[in-house]
Amino acid sequence: MISIQNLSFSYRKNKPLFEGLDLNLEAGYIYGLLGKNGAGKSSLLKQMAGLLFPQGGVCKVMGYEARYRQPDFLRNLFMVPEEFYLPQVRINNYVKAYAPFYPDFSNTSFREYLEEFQIPTDQRLTEMSYGQKKKVLISFALATNTKALIMDEPTNGLDIPSKSQFRKVIAAAVSEEKCIVISTHQVRDLDNLIDNIVIIDNHKIIFRQDVDAVNDKLSFKTVSNVEDAGSVLYANSSLRGHAVVTENTDKEQSRIDMEMLFNAVLEQPERISKIFN
Repeated sequence: MISIQNLSFSYRKNKPLFEGLDLNLEAGYIYGLLGKNGAGKSSLLKQMAGLLFPQGGVCKVMGYEARYRQPDFLRNLFMVPEEFYLPQVRINNYVKAYAPFYPDFSNTSFREYLEEFQIPTDQRLTEMSYGQKKKVLISFALATNTKALIMDEPTNGLDIPSKSQFRKVIAAAVSEEKCIVISTHQVRDLDNLIDNIVIIDNHKIIFRQDVDAVNDKLSFKTVSNVEDAGSVLYANSSLRGHAVVTENTDKEQSRIDMEMLFNAVLEQPERISKIFN
């Protein structure tokens, strides 16, 4: 579905943002692209959407080179950017203007998503709060039914109930033909949602695993004494004890803590890589 090979890109001469980056994403999965602010997440998504052009290597989506933004490519890809503009029209007029660009757009699904997010359909977009506008855009994105859906920091501006609603509608939207890529630095927002984890740091991919592999290789638990937890990859102390990530030598089943995993990978990239390889 999305194939990036030997990608090189820089905004400034002699300061490469990406150099020799490889990444393959398949249909049927929700990918979480995790990273700190400035790690290159947004730039990588823009490469996938054809909004930035590789200076070396190639980025293909559904077999099309993204940089050429061919009509069939554009009909089957939708990107929700972190920063966006919506025109001064009512929701119905917005749909009339933009839905025809997407042959598989479902007006019924769009209304259902708006209802889930509790958005009134007769309001002007400019009269809405930032969070409401974001929910309208997410609803429209899902209703396009494109094969590739790219979302950059989609939970920014959403309150806690809305983040729960977001996880619900995204989980329901995945299909065998659709590839969903969601980037965020708020890693807890993707808990129990994504089934493949991609972590980018220092402008390169340092981790790429599905959740089954993470469950098999790592253990997430809370202990009263860190020294009793064995070989600890990462620990976070609180009043309730010590939350730790360890190698899963006993093949225990545990619930993945996305934030703990993210911090463990950033702090111990070589040890984590050795465990998975």
